Amino acid sequence: MDNLRGIALMIAAMAGFALEDLFIKNAAAYLPPGQILVVLGAGGAAIFALLARMRGERLIDPVLLSPIVMARNAGEALAAIGLVLALALTPLSTAAAILQATPLAVTLGGALFLGAAVGWRRWTAIGVGFLGVLLIVRPGMDGFMPASLFAVLAVAGLAMRDLATRALPDTVGTFQLSAWGFGVLVVSGVFLMAVMADAPVWHTAGHWHVGGAIVIGVLAYYAIVGASRIGEIAVVTPFRYTRLVFALAIGYVAFAERPDALTLAGAALIVATGLYTLVREARLSRSRAAANAAHAIIPPVSIAEKEPAK
Repeated sequence: MDNLRGIALMIAAMAGFALEDLFIKNAAAYLPPGQILVVLGAGGAAIFALLARMRGERLIDPVLLSPIVMARNAGEALAAIGLVLALALTPLSTAAAILQATPLAVTLGGALFLGAAVGWRRWTAIGVGFLGVLLIVRPGMDGFMPASLFAVLAVAGLAMRDLATRALPDTVGTFQLSAWGFGVLVVSGVFLMAVMADAPVWHTAGHWHVGGAIVIGVLAYYAIVGASRIGEIAVVTPFRYTRLVFALAIGYVAFAERPDALTLAGAALIVATGLYTLVREARLSRSRAAANAAHAIIPPVSIAEKEPAK
């Protein structure tokens, strides 16, 4: 394992995803959100379909129509709709801060729907983390932005996608999943345009921004896959939170955003509890692995061995 390279790739991936958000937000100044999803989905699906074919992965496979893959695609669509609308209608820094709650939502979903064991410490961390989300969204207060709830919708979709991904069989290829995931965005975009009664718009600058989002997003995807392969997961995963740092910097420079004290406090709570949850899960995983290894090395004593020979 090369943890330093893994950390560098993870940070590069988070910088790439923050830049992708910048391109999407800029595109939203020229194009309807649904049209952004259509173009983004078509471009991403074409790239990953080509990569899948190059690796010999089939694009039409019965397993890709299984309920668990469909659930993953539904989560992908939900997340994309929520994210694009949040980026279009709210400050970049606000959307990015709320998105940091995704690992907490995954832990919560694993406990509620997959029967994962979660102790009181992580339940407390989840509660405090979502308190941070409330500090950012502020329902019922003067600073409440209803559109910020789209970022919460994105968190729910991302958690659904990640939980479904954990249950997928190993026979499903990464590029297969990505091609189908992006393809679903085309359908989601058409649906969103119909709901919002938006007509297609041709704007050169807008489409250049979407093109930039596609390129940067694919490169960031490669970086995060590389980070996961060459570095220890427990070491490189916490650096996912650098995405918030990049988003705050981009928001400050590109859009003159100045998050208020409550937003920063909420973001700090989300990141702190998320990091605690990751560290706690890594520690429990190591403990379980050590226990299993000890059990394998020292087999349990049988009843025959316990009793003296008669």
